[in-house]
Amino acid sequence: MNPLLQHLQPYPFERLRQLFAGVTPPADLRPISLGIGEPRHDTPEFIKTSLCDNLAGLANYPATAGDLRLRQACSDWMQRRYGIAVDAATQILPVNGSREALFSFAQTIIDPTQPGATVLCPNPFYQIYEGATLLAGALPYFVPSDPARNFAVDWDSVPDEVWARTQLIYVCSPGNPTGAVMPLSEWEKLFALSDRHGFVIASDECYSEIYFRTEAPLGGLEAAVQLGRSDYRNLVAFTSLSKRSNVPGLRSGFVAGDAKLLKSFLLYRTYHGGAMGLPIQHASIAAWSDEAHVEHNRQLYRDKFAAVMPILEPVMDVRLPDAGFYLWPRIPDALGMTDTEFAQALYAQNHVTVLPGSYLARDARGHNPGAQRVRLALVAETSECVEAAQRIADFIQKHLK
Repeated sequence: MNPLLQHLQPYPFERLRQLFAGVTPPADLRPISLGIGEPRHDTPEFIKTSLCDNLAGLANYPATAGDLRLRQACSDWMQRRYGIAVDAATQILPVNGSREALFSFAQTIIDPTQPGATVLCPNPFYQIYEGATLLAGALPYFVPSDPARNFAVDWDSVPDEVWARTQLIYVCSPGNPTGAVMPLSEWEKLFALSDRHGFVIASDECYSEIYFRTEAPLGGLEAAVQLGRSDYRNLVAFTSLSKRSNVPGLRSGFVAGDAKLLKSFLLYRTYHGGAMGLPIQHASIAAWSDEAHVEHNRQLYRDKFAAVMPILEPVMDVRLPDAGFYLWPRIPDALGMTDTEFAQALYAQNHVTVLPGSYLARDARGHNPGAQRVRLALVAETSECVEAAQRIADFIQKHLK
């Protein structure tokens, strides 16, 4: 057995299941879950049709590099979305969802024979970053997000000796769970550090198409071009159709960036078995080629947040995120509850599931930046989210009396 497996921590949803074990919520209240970030809007019919119309492709082994038509569709989308040129032949690879790619990329990049090989992760973070790091034989170093700066990651807090042994950093913009978008100045800082220390940047951008301002979030490759780095050196961006097009079960996304890195990643994936089935490739081409359904999806989330925020703002420290479909509120100190106690009691008394913030972060240098916060995934229909928000508000008001 791989001894590194023993270093993995239970996934947040397993911890939540254990937290709720033995708890019986009110039977007269329908269950509402804001705990899991799984899109629940309808999958567009044209994507389903494209998938079904190409089932003959099940008779063929797909190439790991993917059909050039798919890579070109991804390149065309990058041009439309970010105004940048990405070579379909050398700078794009299809992947079976960003999750598996974020994990396997670390296995390609990390050299565990180097003493103290380190991977930097934001804190709070998507737990795949930690698992990928540990199973690649490296050490995670957690960099806290600062609520006073719109949850920007405090890269300045990382000591020079840690930068010196860093091989890879994960960034997430828009962030999970904070929704924060990295500005150009932050990208400029990371690029300079990458040039100095030689580490690779993995940019997780799977929430990039759900935003609330008129200006779309800045992407990593877009920032690179603006800063004169059109070769995307030491940078790979990860994106997905799951949230953008409401197809989490399709398991389809792509990575784009440094051609040299992607050549090695393709070699790894050839052995790893990372080829995308041809029917899924055809459905993905259809999805990446259409923007109308994305705009509709984005408006559904805007309407949802607009309805929920006025209910929660009077009772919690909560703000509209830059992007994404999560709220990251701090529970009132006057409740006298930890985030886990809050989540458990809310489920027990009001039949609403939320995810404790401490489950999404790690104790690092004496502090867990997720403590006393909860993550609310506004993925259900608007009426259900509004009802959940009202139950949360009622719960807080009841316990503050």
